[in-house]
Amino acid sequence: MTALVRPYRLAPGARVAVVAPSGPVAEERLEAGLDILRGWDLDPVVAPHVRDRHGELGYLAGTDADRAADLQNAWCDPSVAAVLCARGGYGVQRIVDLLDWEAMRAAGPKVFVGFSDPTVLHQAFAARLGLVTLYGPAAAGADFIKNARTQEHLRATLFDPESVRTIHAAPTGGVLVPGRARGVTLGGCLSLLTSDLGTPHAPAGARGGLLMIEDVGELAYRVDRMLTQLLRSGWLDGVAGIALGSWAGCGPYERLRPVFVDRLGGLGVPVVEEFGFGHGEGALTIPLGVAAELDADTGTLTLDEPALR
Repeated sequence: MTALVRPYRLAPGARVAVVAPSGPVAEERLEAGLDILRGWDLDPVVAPHVRDRHGELGYLAGTDADRAADLQNAWCDPSVAAVLCARGGYGVQRIVDLLDWEAMRAAGPKVFVGFSDPTVLHQAFAARLGLVTLYGPAAAGADFIKNARTQEHLRATLFDPESVRTIHAAPTGGVLVPGRARGVTLGGCLSLLTSDLGTPHAPAGARGGLLMIEDVGELAYRVDRMLTQLLRSGWLDGVAGIALGSWAGCGPYERLRPVFVDRLGGLGVPVVEEFGFGHGEGALTIPLGVAAELDADTGTLTLDEPALR
């Protein structure tokens, strides 16, 4: 596993496109998120179908064709420096094969930000574009709107990536398995990683990687099932280290911890728990596709280079 191409950092006045590749977006949250971006001296533009809702499948933000077109057109627009997902939910798997990846590659590298359901896009951007992406907050997400820590960490990553070259775990973070490991970051939402197995854009495995995983609303036995699937498929063979993010809505953490010990403790690699990215409050922005060192004992992820050029 090798490091990917780093996009360019943002500058004041940069135009950023907000898209909705997954679920429908609440108008008030969208406007609040846009106000934050404008406060950073960015020029946010909303893709044409962000406010849509599918007529029959209400969990989708418009039709597959429209959501795919919004994403592709935003990416291929030379005036756009970054593409930000408005929210997660469900729907990316329905559009990822509708995108013209040759046209998107020709558009050159730019910043992509999203988390949860867009895990599928993070994997596709790595496989098809060879590009570093940011597993970070949704532009219309409640945590982004309300939490200063979430806002500041994304802002620093976008404008001043040197200042967040070492990412520190949340105060609740701890050591599940001690040690240090080097590798290239990958991962995202656990349920999406498992559902993406065997598809054209999914990595063959995590060998040589620092796996960053989190999820929301999954009970302990379901987390067990997903981790077991990754183990049985050989996908975790050769993984260098693991950082566990937030597990909001997954029940008391004391019920999850034995699952992680049982399923991951035998891999013989460092594992940090409750690192602080994903669906939890105050979520950090994690670059994917960068070479880094994970130190479980200090709860740090130190990038070899800043996430953005």
